Amino acid sequence: MNEHHLSVSRSARYYTLGQTGPSLREAWFLCHGYSELARPFLRRFESLDDGTRLLVAPEALSRFYLDARAGRPPQRIGASWMTREDREREIADYLGYLDALYDRCREAWGDRPVTVRVLGFSQGAATAVRWAVHGRAAPAEVVLYGALLPPDILPGDLRSLRPTLRVVLVGGDRDELLDHAELANQVAALKAAGVESRLIRFEGGHRIEPTVLQQLG
Repeated sequence: MNEHHLSVSRSARYYTLGQTGPSLREAWFLCHGYSELARPFLRRFESLDDGTRLLVAPEALSRFYLDARAGRPPQRIGASWMTREDREREIADYLGYLDALYDRCREAWGDRPVTVRVLGFSQGAATAVRWAVHGRAAPAEVVLYGALLPPDILPGDLRSLRPTLRVVLVGGDRDELLDHAELANQVAALKAAGVESRLIRFEGGHRIEPTVLQQLG
């Protein structure tokens, strides 16, 4: 049995909020978490739409039913950025997808100086930081919300590959999905590597908090 790969063309969905007119100053690319969809995820960031920002929420390429049960039709649908199966190809696919999305958005604002920021929530944080390091956008800042750096991206990699990239880690004190000890370790490792970074803690669990968005904005 031999394994093969074939590149195919497919459609990817994304949502935007905000305008690309002369007042545009920032473009935010927002990567949702596991089992979410882009449209409801983007709604959580409506408070950042102040007339100077373009908010872009790409949707992961792999959709699935969340509540499939025998004998009843599924109702809810979510999406995932990747699994461990054929992971390197899946990472390459979504990096190419996000690069193509950035190119399209870049055409919309033209030559104006626009600061690019990337935020990833939960599973989307690994997607966000991989794209921040390896993609074409070269953002000024990446926000890991409710998540940590993926194991294949070390603080030293950030320093060598994207020396001007700021890293923001966000963690709720009641977030049961977050390894709080490792969060502290990564904050120290980023500082030791000379990476500009900061930590935002808040009272709450694994969710997007409006008060945190105010701090980020």
